[in-house]
Amino acid sequence: MGKLDGRIAVVTGAATGLGRGIAELYAREGADVAIVDRNGNGARAVAAGIRATGRRSLAVEADVGDEPSVEKAFATIAEELGAADILVNNAGIVTVSLLADMTTATFDEMLRIDLKSVFLCTRAALPAMRGKGYGRIINISSQIAYKGAEGMTHYAAAKAGILGFSRSLAYEVTREGITVNTICPGPLDTDMKLPSEWAARKQSELVIGRQGRVAEVAPTALLLACEDSAFYVGATFHPNGGDIMV
Repeated sequence: MGKLDGRIAVVTGAATGLGRGIAELYAREGADVAIVDRNGNGARAVAAGIRATGRRSLAVEADVGDEPSVEKAFATIAEELGAADILVNNAGIVTVSLLADMTTATFDEMLRIDLKSVFLCTRAALPAMRGKGYGRIINISSQIAYKGAEGMTHYAAAKAGILGFSRSLAYEVTREGITVNTICPGPLDTDMKLPSEWAARKQSELVIGRQGRVAEVAPTALLLACEDSAFYVGATFHPNGGDIMV
């Protein structure tokens, strides 16, 4: 018996990195998983790997910052896999730029992918969760939402927006059996690479002295996806290697 037996999960940005780790862990715990990513080949590879374990999995190539793309993706998921019980809003990008050098296009794209996507995907998933009287919404933010970082005003703004979004939504849906919580990971060793000088400086700030591993953060998303996490409401979790201690 897995912790997520009979559940259907949607994980965005799941072709690589933390999203992939969460999706694969959910599958091992009994969930059927939709892999949503604009990297179609990567999404199909992850979905194929999950299907090889005996679970159902669907790859959906989509731009989660684009409204028509999101609506089409969730319609496809509902038709082919079933409506989501669990939504992990993990998709995101990361770039580094001092504000004085930042273009409006760079700022807008960050908020479109890292923040607007959370709104679009959550809105798409909510009607079915309300119909079931059950749902788990897990949003991936960052410790930088609290701490800030040089060259990341746009990223910090987007990730801080996720915190406010999650807490406010919790007021709206918790009594309908839907929980909303946030994870703020520290720097992780994934395919999402930052400039080497910036990454080295960031690593030197970590009490643990190294970047985190996907396998050290994904279990937090499993906890929040389970039925027995019902008393976690609008909460924020901080697996960050001591970068901030909250």
